[in-house]
Amino acid sequence: MSTSVGNHATQETTHTPVGLIAFAWALVGVPLVYGLYQTVKTASNLF
Repeated sequence: MSTSVGNHATQETTHTPVGLIAFAWALVGVPLVYGLYQTVKTASNLF
């Protein structure tokens, strides 16, 4: 049996600013919520 020692890849952690994460969520979330609102409003006319 042979074992390989020293082939471990080192992983560096990165820090993403909280403001950037919030901006990205808002960039996707606001149009999503608006689209869902419009869909529910239009679908309510059917019933």
